[in-house]
Amino acid sequence: MTATAPVPARTRGSEELIRAEEPVLAHNYHPLPVVVARAEGAWVEDVEGRRYLDMLAGYSALNFGHRHPALIEAAHRQLDRLTLTSRAFHNDRLAGFAERLAALTGTDMVLPMNTGAEAVESGIKVARKWAYDVKGVPADRATIVVAADNFHGRTTTIVSFSTDETARSGFGPFTPGFRIVPYNDLAAMEAAVDETTAAVLIEPIQGEAGVLIPDDGYLAGVRELTRRAGCLFIADEIQSGLGRTGHTLAVEHESVVPDVVLLGKALGGGIVPVSAVVGSREVLGVLHPGEHGSTFGGNPLAAAVGTAVVELLETGAYQRRAAELGAVLRKGLTALVGKGVVGFRARGLWAGVDVDPALGTGREVSERLMREGILVKDTHGSTIRLAPPLTVTGAELEGALGTLEKVLSA
Repeated sequence: MTATAPVPARTRGSEELIRAEEPVLAHNYHPLPVVVARAEGAWVEDVEGRRYLDMLAGYSALNFGHRHPALIEAAHRQLDRLTLTSRAFHNDRLAGFAERLAALTGTDMVLPMNTGAEAVESGIKVARKWAYDVKGVPADRATIVVAADNFHGRTTTIVSFSTDETARSGFGPFTPGFRIVPYNDLAAMEAAVDETTAAVLIEPIQGEAGVLIPDDGYLAGVRELTRRAGCLFIADEIQSGLGRTGHTLAVEHESVVPDVVLLGKALGGGIVPVSAVVGSREVLGVLHPGEHGSTFGGNPLAAAVGTAVVELLETGAYQRRAAELGAVLRKGLTALVGKGVVGFRARGLWAGVDVDPALGTGREVSERLMREGILVKDTHGSTIRLAPPLTVTGAELEGALGTLEKVLSA
């Protein structure tokens, strides 16, 4: 009997795959209609072989591009040795990761977690514990001051202090203990801070709101206010940190040192979810065994990849690259103002671009760019965000801006 060759599995095209998702996936996302199958560097390829320049970089999770060789090598090497022990035991990769990350961020201690929302939740817990144990706030009275239009994640506690009704509606009752003030308004923040305040929690740059950059002196003012009030300053650098804005941390633009910094996204190199709360020993030292944890937090695979990410940032090359290419981005966007762009905000390789509403919504502009081989994502209204990998070239960046001009003038 002659052996019959196995029949290869039928490859489904983009339209069929998108239709196949509809009945089996919860409808909590509305992706652009592109089905990515392969990627490398700043480029992705769909199942039909069409190539696109990725100008979103996984909301900054892919700061070092897709499949960066050093990060892939670190992951492969660790996959052959050990992936998970839980925190019931020590592993041989965690100490080195924590040492390197603490040194990179100028902090004392590291609390490793997985997702960005977990880092935020952990920061909230640490701040409340510090308020009770160190500051002396009466039990269950601690408050945290946050900014309107924030985006810190989507857990029930976090959406409790969101001002985005899409994120909140239908998910109550909400967690108490938060006071919301306008972003970039020091007077309002000062009025909200009192003896019960455990911390002020803000994004140095509000990404989901449209890459909103506060006035010069705002972050320094928050630092001084929290110091005077005897409460913590927690900076959510999950999107803005790790090279995106031209510094390791966005707060460095004002030479500000928060008490606690929340990190995520790029810390996992686009390979595994890795997040961390980093801060002073006085603050993170309030945690004791059994009070907080995560089975996967600080796992050997995550620690190996996270260490490789820190090694890339230790050179300073990616921070410099973001600053230098950020100048190219600003120049290109400036030239588009009045040509379909009504305004923009940019810091490093990160920009929120306000398109003339007469030309379409942010979603519609994103779809037009997709058809031209450029992937971006809208935020609200007619605003799109640009956050290419830090590995993008100047020519690729200029090409993307040229395509944006073409789409807006069509």
